[in-house]
Amino acid sequence: MRPVRALKLLGGVTVLVLAIVLAGRVRRRQVSALRIEELRRPAAVGREQRVPTSEIDDLPDPVRRYLSSALPTDQPCIDSVLLEQDGELRLDDASSPWKSFTATQHVTVDPPGFFWNASIRLAPLVSVDVHDLYRDGDGSASVSLFGVVPVDGAEPSPELNEAELLRYLAEAVWYPTALLPSEGVTWEPIDDNTATATIEHGDVSASLEFSFNEDDEVTRVYAEKRHRRVDDGFEPTPWSGYWHDYQTQNGVRIPMAGEVVWHLPEGDMNAWRGRVTDVSYNEW
Repeated sequence: MRPVRALKLLGGVTVLVLAIVLAGRVRRRQVSALRIEELRRPAAVGREQRVPTSEIDDLPDPVRRYLSSALPTDQPCIDSVLLEQDGELRLDDASSPWKSFTATQHVTVDPPGFFWNASIRLAPLVSVDVHDLYRDGDGSASVSLFGVVPVDGAEPSPELNEAELLRYLAEAVWYPTALLPSEGVTWEPIDDNTATATIEHGDVSASLEFSFNEDDEVTRVYAEKRHRRVDDGFEPTPWSGYWHDYQTQNGVRIPMAGEVVWHLPEGDMNAWRGRVTDVSYNEW
C-alpha cells in the first residue's frame, strides 16, 4: 500500500472513531438525563421530615448503636442521593482482568430506586458504558460500546428485580436513613453484632444480614442467595459486600470504600472494589 493511500485510510479511520466517540457522548448524556428524570418523577422529595429518635430506640441493639452513631441529632430524612465513584471491576468471571471505572449514581428512597451509570475505559478512545437500574420494582442492566453499540444486557425479571433491590439495601449504608422502619425496612436481631434487614417493594422482597463492629459501623452485608448472571440465566449464589474507611460527609457517617465478593464453589471471586469520591443529599 502506498504511503499516501495508507495515510488517507488511517485518517478516515481516525475520523470515524472520533465520530463514534462523540456520538457516544451525546447518546450517553441523553440516556442518562432520561433515566434520571424517570427515576425522580415518582419520588417523594422535599419531605423535610426529621429522623424520630423513638424509631431508632426501638431497633435491635447493634442497629440502634449503628444508626445513633451514623446520624446526627435531628438529621433530616434522606430523600435523594447523588454519588460519584471510581474504582475497578470485572466484566466477566474471576479470570477476567480488572478494569478501571468512574460512575455516577442517583438514588431515591421513596420509592426505592437507583440509576448507576459507569464508564469503563478499555483502551485509548475505547470505552464501555455499564448501567444498572432499579425503578418501579423493575431491575435492568446494560453494557454498550461507546454508549451506542449494545454488547450485553438483562431485562426485568423476578431474579434481576430482587438482585437490584438487594443492591439498593446493601448500599443504604451511604444513605442510612433509608434503613429505618418508616422507610420500609424491618429488622430482626441475630446476636450482639448482627441483624437481618428486609425490605419489600411491591412484589419484590430482599433480605441481607448486616454485621457491625465495635465502632458501631457496618462492616459486611451478606446474602445467602443473590441471583448472579450466568450465561442467559441466573444462579442463586452467596454474596457479600464489605464496607470500610468511614468518614463524616454532610453530617452523616458513611463508608467511603468497599468491595463486592461472590462466594463461588471454587472459591471467592472479587467482582467490584471502589470508592465514593463525592456525595450529596436532597439536591437533585
